Amino acid sequence: MSDADAVPAVLADLRDEGDALDALVGGLAPGRWAEPTPAAGWTIAHQIGHLAWTDRQALLSATDPAAFEKAAQRALASPATFVDEGARQEAQAPPEQLLARWRAVRGELYEALATRTTRDKMPWFATSMSTASMATGRLMETWAHGQDIADTLGVRREPTARLRHVARIGVRARDFAYVANGLPAPAEEFRVELRAPGGGTWTYGPEGAAQRVTGDALGFCLLVTQRAHRDDVDVRADGADADRWLDIAQAFAGPPGKGREPGGRGAR
Repeated sequence: MSDADAVPAVLADLRDEGDALDALVGGLAPGRWAEPTPAAGWTIAHQIGHLAWTDRQALLSATDPAAFEKAAQRALASPATFVDEGARQEAQAPPEQLLARWRAVRGELYEALATRTTRDKMPWFATSMSTASMATGRLMETWAHGQDIADTLGVRREPTARLRHVARIGVRARDFAYVANGLPAPAEEFRVELRAPGGGTWTYGPEGAAQRVTGDALGFCLLVTQRAHRDDVDVRADGADADRWLDIAQAFAGPPGKGREPGGRGAR
């Protein structure tokens, strides 16, 4: 895929991922929005509130970088709590209002990103993002928080080819996961081979690498977003460094998460 094609492709998948989650929550009775999800202290309303809040920050970054920089400085003054605070603030709205807000902001974000080129850079929290990276990050979060909601509702979502974006972030974030856990990142690349939904294989890294990770793409995505314990997914490591990675892998920025307990909600 060329650079020129990358942005429209991931934007289309971002839109479809949002629509799929919308279909899951759009018909919920108001009382169900208060149900606790596997994320400690977060209800379904918090999950959608987090997506709405973060989509709004991405929209601000895409449309008014100077204003975003000021907002990011305020948020980073409380690095351990600003994500929870954003979700909590949004979750205070009645469910129908919260849903309408999320629908509106994700639509505006899609339109804003569609006007940008793949070479454009946007400020983000302590870093910057290309258009494709911003869209990919939003897709990953939409899918991961959607998994929390699906687990709460007892719904099994069919994996789609959109998972390739989540898997790619998980692979690219390998070194970050080591650093976040206070460990030196391995010097050599790993080989990752994943069975894609519907057939085929997604591959990353040199074919002859000594350290290897193989298995199911859905399982890998659940693992790197910390929505399932490694004991509950069909993913295996060959090599000590690769095995260590599966214990600490994370596709998201920020400090290491606690992950899920073996056999916990969301296990596959």
